[in-house]
Amino acid sequence: MSETKLESSLIDEGGLHAPPHLKGWRKAWWWFDFIILVKLARLRFVAVLVAIGAGITQWDMLVAHYERWTRPMGEAAHVAGDVEWFCPMHPSVVRENGKEKCPVCFMPLSKRKKGAATDAVLPAGVVSRVQLSPYRIVLAGVQTWPVDFVPLTKQITAVGYVDFNERGFKSVSARVKGRIDSLLAAETGKLVKEGDELASIYSPELNVSAQTLLDASKRNNAEMLKSSRNRLHLLGVSDDQIDHILKTGEANSHLRIRSPIAGHIVKKYVREGQYVDEGMPLYDVADLETVWVQAQVYEDDFRFLPAEQHGDVSSERLPVTAITRAFPDEPFHGFLSFIYPHVDQESRTVTVRFEIANPGHKLRPGTTAEVLIHVPPMRVAAIARTVIQGDGEQAARLQRGEVLAVPEGSVIDTGRQKIVYRQALPGEFEGVLVQLGPRMLGSDGVTFYPVLSGLELGERIVTSGSFLIDAETRLNPAAGSIYFGGSSGGATPSKTVRPSTPEDMDAKIDLALAKLSPQDRKLAASQRFCPVLSDSRIGSMGVPIKITVNNQSVFVCCNGCSKSAAKNADATLKKVAEFRAKGLKAK
Repeated sequence: MSETKLESSLIDEGGLHAPPHLKGWRKAWWWFDFIILVKLARLRFVAVLVAIGAGITQWDMLVAHYERWTRPMGEAAHVAGDVEWFCPMHPSVVRENGKEKCPVCFMPLSKRKKGAATDAVLPAGVVSRVQLSPYRIVLAGVQTWPVDFVPLTKQITAVGYVDFNERGFKSVSARVKGRIDSLLAAETGKLVKEGDELASIYSPELNVSAQTLLDASKRNNAEMLKSSRNRLHLLGVSDDQIDHILKTGEANSHLRIRSPIAGHIVKKYVREGQYVDEGMPLYDVADLETVWVQAQVYEDDFRFLPAEQHGDVSSERLPVTAITRAFPDEPFHGFLSFIYPHVDQESRTVTVRFEIANPGHKLRPGTTAEVLIHVPPMRVAAIARTVIQGDGEQAARLQRGEVLAVPEGSVIDTGRQKIVYRQALPGEFEGVLVQLGPRMLGSDGVTFYPVLSGLELGERIVTSGSFLIDAETRLNPAAGSIYFGGSSGGATPSKTVRPSTPEDMDAKIDLALAKLSPQDRKLAASQRFCPVLSDSRIGSMGVPIKITVNNQSVFVCCNGCSKSAAKNADATLKKVAEFRAKGLKAK
């Protein structure tokens, strides 16, 4: 019986009834544990998950509170008083808290002293400024060139066709009625000289006029003789033929047709034995010593032509060069002779005429030709106006065809502005707004732009690598500040940033040269500068590279300069000799 009660009590334990053997406070504690503590144990897992989620979502706030509680009071006061934070890409964004980010580009802010921004205000005409390390200059392939006077020519290209020179085109016609007894020039294209006999015409009218001349001569009638001679002149009889008639006393019934010029027979209208009337054309003869080229010039280039809208412009003859497909390697020279007074409405071009010398009659009418018009800079209105406002040296240079100019590769054309990067200091470049004239060609075929304003004589500009420098200033302006020692967004606020000093650079160079052998160290120290990058000191980019150029030891600042130095051996050795000579003088 007792065993049955024990088994029933064990089975009921853990159910909804307290064990029967518990009495008093033990039974009350059992009920407290069953109702309260067991339920809390089940909620602990949920509470842990809630705590982890809150920690993840509020982690930044917790870190900020921690740094605020642990930051020294003196440092915080110093930062708040002397330092501000700005965005290098958007300088107008300035904050007191370095933990913030730029609201425009979401990049970390850089630190600077308060009031330092006023020192970096760019002068008028300068749109950007960047400084690059010698290593980055080599990577970008930056090369500079001094602004100087360059002989330039504006070249306009026009396409046209060769035509006869109308001043050398003659039509030979019959002045009397008659029959063509003989054609001495019976072939089209035949070359004839001036005065050569082309044909012979039998004319009774000529016979009557010649007989009248003889009668007047026999009667010594001067007035009648003069009248007869004039009539024969009108019929095309020359003085030699008239004298021959008077000398022989025989009336000539055949009129000899002679060529009025030397040239080619372009067209023959008659055949032998044919009867002709007075005024009927017999031949067309053209002189091909000079030909015309009729070409079209676009409206954009019309402003570079002489001021006359039509008529003969020989007073301002512009030299031209014609090139044909038949003789692509043989230029033909001439000048601009005529500008048509109207614009073709369909092609929007102006027809111009060029007179070209034709040695050997190689230019045949009807062939196509490309004409290059050479306009000197003094004929360009924009350049002439600028020179008038300048000094006397510019005017004298302009008379010789020289203009202050920059190479085409140095110009950054944004569409609205033209920018040229100027070397202000070694490694420091400024983007300068410039006004330029039209694109022109130098004597060696290199394209230049005349400088109207923005640059001065002797200033060094970037001719190679300017696009990379422009991209550097537009896409990542803060990258160049690394060479200055400028801060980045990840810098710790407890460390101040100082720019590099000459002492730092000397120490860096000495450390790099110390890794060379004593003999090489002495040779590198005497050279001092890189022959490729003249502004880069040997050792400024690490241990200098030793190369051999024409059996001479030369040091360059980096591997990028070694190929260029070996390629231009003579220039490299000349530079090295200059550097070493200057080093000896300095000692």
